[in-house]
Amino acid sequence: MMAKISPDEPIHILGAGLSGLSAATLLAKGGREVHVYEVRGDSGARFDGDFQGLENWTSSRDFFDEMREWGLDPDAFKSTLFSEIDLIHPDDKITNPITGPGGAFRIVERGTDEHCIDQGFKRMAIAAGVNIHYGVKRTPDECHIVAAGPKDSSAVAFGEVFETTHENITAFQLNDKLAPGAYSYLIIIDGVGLICTCLWRKQRRTERYLNETIAWYEQHYELNRKPIKRVGGKGDFSLPSQYVHKGRWYVGEAGGLQDFMWGFGMRYAITSGAMAAQDILGGRSYEEQVRKHLVPLVKISAINRWLLNRVGDRGFKRIANYWMKNQTKNGDGLVFMKWIYQPGIFRKSLWPLVRLGMLRKKKLKDGRRVLHMPFRKSLKRDNWEPSTRAEEIGAQWKTHRKSGGSTSFGADDQ
Repeated sequence: MMAKISPDEPIHILGAGLSGLSAATLLAKGGREVHVYEVRGDSGARFDGDFQGLENWTSSRDFFDEMREWGLDPDAFKSTLFSEIDLIHPDDKITNPITGPGGAFRIVERGTDEHCIDQGFKRMAIAAGVNIHYGVKRTPDECHIVAAGPKDSSAVAFGEVFETTHENITAFQLNDKLAPGAYSYLIIIDGVGLICTCLWRKQRRTERYLNETIAWYEQHYELNRKPIKRVGGKGDFSLPSQYVHKGRWYVGEAGGLQDFMWGFGMRYAITSGAMAAQDILGGRSYEEQVRKHLVPLVKISAINRWLLNRVGDRGFKRIANYWMKNQTKNGDGLVFMKWIYQPGIFRKSLWPLVRLGMLRKKKLKDGRRVLHMPFRKSLKRDNWEPSTRAEEIGAQWKTHRKSGGSTSFGADDQ
C-alpha cells in the first residue's frame, strides 16, 4: 500500500487528460511539486478533433462558475454556449427544447489544436508549474492519482468531421436504427461540423451506421458537406467499490465517473480531479465527496440507461413528446433534463434490478472490484441494408481517405 503523501513529496499522476490535469493544476497552485505522465504525444491526441458537450443539467450551478471557484480558468479554451437545440424524434419530427440564458451545455473541441479544451487544461497546468512528461509510460503502482482512459468497451461512437456552410447548430436525434439504443447528433460551429452516431449494442460493419446517419442529416439539413476526417471513441462504464484504493486516487474514467445514459463525462472528470486535489491538500475526503456528489448521479444515469435499453423508437418518441410537454409547462427545456437526474423514489427502487440485470461483477488488474456494464448484443432489428445514398457516402469516404483523409478509430475497433 502506498504511504500517505507527505507535504514535501512530489505527486505523480497517470494521464494528462482533463481529470489528471485539473488535479495537477490545483495541486501545483497549492504549492506541491507535480509530475504528470502521458503515454501519448500530447493532451487530446486520443480525440483528434471531436466535438463534445459540457453539460449544465446535473447541478443547479453553472459549471464554469464552479471551475472558477476551484481555481480553473474556463476562458483558457474555446467553448460555444447553446440554449436551443433541434430535438429530432424517431419519426423525423423536429422540435426545439429551449433553455434560459445559462444554457443547457457548452460545446468544446477535443484534440491538440490550440483552442481545444485539452490544450487549455495543458496550458493551465504548465502555468501553475506542473511537469508534464509526454510519450512516457508509467503504471498505476508508480503514481498517486490514476487518470487513465477507458480499457474496455461498453459503447462506441463514430463520427465524421466536415467543412460546411451551415450556420451554428446542435441537433440531437433519438433513433434506434441509426444509433442502436442511443442517439446521434449534429454539431456545427464556425464552419466545421460533426455528425456522430453512438452504438450501445455491439454490431458488425459499424461504418454503415455512420454512413446512414450522415445520409439522414444531409437529407434534412443543407450542409454542403466536405469531409475532413473521421473520429471515434469508446466508453467504459463501471461502478467501482472504492474510489481511493491502496492509497491511490482514481479520477475521471479511471474512477468509473461517466454518465451511463448519454455518455457525458467531462464534467465528472474535471470535478473528480478537483476533489482529489482538495483531499490531498488537506480538504474533505475524496471518497466521501465522490460518494455524496457524483455517485448518485452515476447511479441514476445507470437506471436511466437500463430503462432506455428496454424501449425502441416508440419509447424514444414518448420521451421526446414528454420533453416538449414539460417545456411548455415550465417554460424551460432544461427542467426536464434536470428532472431525469433526480433520484426519485421510483427510480431508486429500480437499482436492485439494474444491478442484477445490466451490470456484471468484475475484478480489475489493480485489485479493484467494479460493477461493469458489458457491451450489449445486437438485436434482430439491427439487421438492415444500407440505403443507396449511405453506400455512396461510404464510397466517398474511401476515396477521401486514399487522398489523405485520416481516421482516429477503426470501424470495428470495439
